[in-house]
Amino acid sequence: MSNTPSKKLNRRFFLRVSALAGGSILLGGGIEASAQQRGGTPRNAAPILPSAFIQIHPNGMVTLTAKNPEMGQGIKTALPMIIADELDLDWKLVRVVQADLNEVKYGSQSAGGSRSTPNNWDLLRRIGASARSMMIDAAAQTWSVPAAECYTELGKVYHRPSGKSLGYGELAAKAATLTPPDLATVKTKDRKDYKFIGKSLPTVDLPAMVSGKPIYSIDFKLPGMLFAVYEKCPVFNGKAVSANLDEIKALPGIKHAFLVEGNGDVASLSSGIAIVATKWWYAQNARKSLKVVWEEGPNAAHSSAGYTAKAAELFTQKPAFAIRKEGDVEAALAAAAKTVDVKYTFPFISHAQLEPGNCAAKFEDGKLEVWAPSQTPGRGQQMAAQALGIDAANITVHQLRTGGGFGRRLANDYMIEAAWIAKLLPGTPIKLLNSREDDMRHDFYRPGGFQHMRGGVDANGKLTAWHDHFVSFGEGEKFVSSSNIGPGEFPANFVPNFGVEATLIPTGVPTGPLRAPRSNSLAWVIHSFIDELAHAAGKDPLQFRLDLLGEPRVVGKGMESYDAGRMRGVLEMVADKSGWGKRTLPKGHGLGVGFHYSHSGYFAEVAEVSVDAQKKVKVHKVWAVGDVGSDIIHPSSAANQVEGAIIDGLSELMAQEITFEKGRTMQSNYHQHQALRIKQAPPEIEVHFLKSKNSPTGLGEPPLPPLLPAVANAIFAACGKRVRSLPMSKEGFSWA
Repeated sequence: MSNTPSKKLNRRFFLRVSALAGGSILLGGGIEASAQQRGGTPRNAAPILPSAFIQIHPNGMVTLTAKNPEMGQGIKTALPMIIADELDLDWKLVRVVQADLNEVKYGSQSAGGSRSTPNNWDLLRRIGASARSMMIDAAAQTWSVPAAECYTELGKVYHRPSGKSLGYGELAAKAATLTPPDLATVKTKDRKDYKFIGKSLPTVDLPAMVSGKPIYSIDFKLPGMLFAVYEKCPVFNGKAVSANLDEIKALPGIKHAFLVEGNGDVASLSSGIAIVATKWWYAQNARKSLKVVWEEGPNAAHSSAGYTAKAAELFTQKPAFAIRKEGDVEAALAAAAKTVDVKYTFPFISHAQLEPGNCAAKFEDGKLEVWAPSQTPGRGQQMAAQALGIDAANITVHQLRTGGGFGRRLANDYMIEAAWIAKLLPGTPIKLLNSREDDMRHDFYRPGGFQHMRGGVDANGKLTAWHDHFVSFGEGEKFVSSSNIGPGEFPANFVPNFGVEATLIPTGVPTGPLRAPRSNSLAWVIHSFIDELAHAAGKDPLQFRLDLLGEPRVVGKGMESYDAGRMRGVLEMVADKSGWGKRTLPKGHGLGVGFHYSHSGYFAEVAEVSVDAQKKVKVHKVWAVGDVGSDIIHPSSAANQVEGAIIDGLSELMAQEITFEKGRTMQSNYHQHQALRIKQAPPEIEVHFLKSKNSPTGLGEPPLPPLLPAVANAIFAACGKRVRSLPMSKEGFSWA
């Protein structure tokens, strides 16, 4: 592993040790992070200091700060593990605390795009290595021996020749007097010397979680807190004109009721009615008596039926604009030995995270304090400042553990609503809590879409032509959030005659990223269609994919680059692990395969599925192989992320759909937007990682996309029925 820092180092700033009350020390030092690491913070901001992350106590205990939001992805454990490994700590003596929002101090603090690991891998290793170097120097001077004769292990420095040792807590005072090393020359560990990275250490917060302690945002309370609900127009971006507020205020437990005009931005502050009570159930029950006059606006004309009809009409017309064109698709299709011409459809779906939107807030003396389960707390802080008309420096954001996010908490509407209510009630802490119906009917949905796919293979079974008329949502050539397809989306660069063209349908529906945004729907279409082409060519579906990938090489540039060698590696391994082509399956069983490159991760998956005469589906096993770089920091959390992504994918495949009538969401709860039940889950999910020479990347998203085509293709192998419209329940399928 290279020891050359990838982050820019500013030599004006250096490692320093400052004494704290009680004898603890903070380890400092200067690492000026890149703009990407800082998440947009100006480059002339103060450097990121190890003192932000490490506090050493006289008794040998060490407090490490977890900087990023924790929403079940395990980052509150994984990021401190990186520091602890480089610092050679004893994990039993480590305490992890969650940082408040301070992006000047910590760099970017967000959870999304599977970026927490790649954005912090080098930064946190160098922070830990800097502190370790200081401990060695302090011990060497104490003993009057060369630093080269010393080494560290489990929070102590040892002298090899004599066997003497000193704990880090004992070295704090001495370390405070030393000249720090040059950060540019600080040496990080070789991989062979890792003690924690690659091992499943006890997960932070696990004892509290299993014992039911109040660690989630939904549990948070303050003395004297009031509780709020927020009623919005059932039509997106509709406005509240009037309401029976005096009647509501007279109901039991109700303290306040307000009409909020909003600012016209559903991602910030929608117009609505806020009800505040001494208990949440009082406020929630009062909603039943609300009589609101709404101005529904133009979005009331939108419906799912209208979108479907419009897509059918657009498929009879030429696409509106090109995303990518190479070669001569029409000539190649005309010359092909076999062609496939089909249409695929996928629906809007909800994030449906278990913990509904919530936020606690207190406004006093012109300052706002919030406690929020946000994936983007910095963005929420800026939005709250703009909505309330105060300086962002006067807003303190405490990061609380989140009960699932999956992209929903990239939006901060619930934070802005809570902040607005708190400003109306200065000095009183309030807690806004959405109902499940609020969450599902006012989500930022994964957008649906329609794709007309045409492809051709030659007499040798080689894919020679590919065309996708992609009908999605937006206006002109501007897609709404998470509804686009990129010019480098596979199999771009792998088919000589290739075209993706698009036409957009206007929508009033709020959309946004959902776990593996875009890839979670595109992979299903792309790799189901590839499967159809493989069968048309008379080829084994897995071998057809290997042939399509060709020799190991990197194609495309920048964000659109694609490493065919890494994808071949995971595809070949999953074939081996699943026994592809080597097993005789029972009647009614089938194997299906899918792969996809998503959020810097390469994943291939195989599913074994059975289908009976009543179209009842049982997924017997899923094999998943991923390449997310050189190191799996916390293996049990990593496997959990893969398993969870597979379960999510099965839910999306079979039963999840959001539909609209007269601008209204027709689904309200899990009974209409079903998650996979335990009895329906695969009895076994086998997870493997293929380590490569690349720096580690994230795992929250890339395992999900290949699951959908793998299962859909296995269903075809089992019963001969090709699924081209999701959810599969619309095609008569159900879980066994």
